[in-house]
Amino acid sequence: MFETFQNEILFAARLLLGGAFVFAGLRNIQNTNLLIPMMAARGVPQAGLALWLGIILQVAAGLLVIGGLWTALAAAGLILFLVVATPMFHNFWDHQGPDRASRINGFVGNVALAGGFLALIAQGV
Repeated sequence: MFETFQNEILFAARLLLGGAFVFAGLRNIQNTNLLIPMMAARGVPQAGLALWLGIILQVAAGLLVIGGLWTALAAAGLILFLVVATPMFHNFWDHQGPDRASRINGFVGNVALAGGFLALIAQGV
């Protein structure tokens, strides 16, 4: 049934997955004054450099996913980003109440994004 629109559906998937990271990376640029001290407090060495490398990865790999260029490599890079960033920013085990619930939601959302990237890698697109 969906075979007729396979290319369009795949483009929509790449746009949504990659676009989420382009948006997040651009948003992180606006929040560097909040994020650098937070990362340093969590023990990240060279927090400013690490943040900027993460932002560059988010935006560049997100754009590659959207464009369908080196998609598997870009998706793998974003999975690596998620593996590093998720426990740092969605550490629900250190929180209680509504803050814990919010962090659990972020954690689960990032796991789902990783699943979407694995699907792109498996499709070889």
